[in-house]
Amino acid sequence: MNEAGFKTPPLEWIRAFEAAARCGSFTAAAAETGLTQSAISQRIGHLEKHLRTPLFFRRARTIELTVAGEAWLPHVQSALTTLRDASEALFGAERGQMTISASQSIIDLWLQPRLAALGDVANGQLILQSMVLGALDAPDDAVIRIRYGTGDWPHEHKLRLFSEKIAPLAAPELAAQGGNWTSWPRIACSGSRPGWNAWATRFGIPTTPVPHLRFDTFLPALQAARAGMGVILASLPLCEADLAAGRLVRLSDDVLAHHESYWVLAGSQAIARSQWDRLARVLS
Repeated sequence: MNEAGFKTPPLEWIRAFEAAARCGSFTAAAAETGLTQSAISQRIGHLEKHLRTPLFFRRARTIELTVAGEAWLPHVQSALTTLRDASEALFGAERGQMTISASQSIIDLWLQPRLAALGDVANGQLILQSMVLGALDAPDDAVIRIRYGTGDWPHEHKLRLFSEKIAPLAAPELAAQGGNWTSWPRIACSGSRPGWNAWATRFGIPTTPVPHLRFDTFLPALQAARAGMGVILASLPLCEADLAAGRLVRLSDDVLAHHESYWVLAGSQAIARSQWDRLARVLS
């Protein structure tokens, strides 16, 4: 003990001690660490001198921990394990950050149910960024983007999430009232997805009644339909969970297919090829 207090010995000495104690010999510890037997012996000798305590009994062909060495060993191993785990978590070569930018409806309806698997793909920090807030705040190559369209984008990696299929859905409470659903209140949603006029043209239903609720994004329109406030023309793939849980029911066997859909887009800087293959399996 000096005026500055106890001085922690060098980590290389501590590692030599732990390896020798675990392996049961200086020779085996040397083989494991890539050092010579004399280097292991020298480092442990320095450590014992620093601690002013013998850590091993040296026998002719073996070593044996002293009481002090045996008492210290579990603390050393715990500290080394903590250091290794922290280093891997913060600086591991396979860890990093994966950012996905998408509309809130895709985040809630498609990504949220797959969060555990997405976390495994990210192998680090996963950031889900709403399209409205994050579409333009990072270089294109740094973010994985999910966009609605035909897939005509110049990205290195592209994946269509699903084939778009649209049908009228409503809450069970609304459907239970009986009668022809085409006369029930309607919910409309702005955007690229076909609406009530397209459905009427394709299947010959009346264009009236005019929708009494109109939203600029899909998610609040879907929430209104769940609440029984009207019939919504919805993406069947995005509503799989609602249909399975009985929150919504289909009102027609007819399906309106659409040439546009959601696409996952990524540049070479956003994701490695092997990681992209794993992401594609999770999202598709």
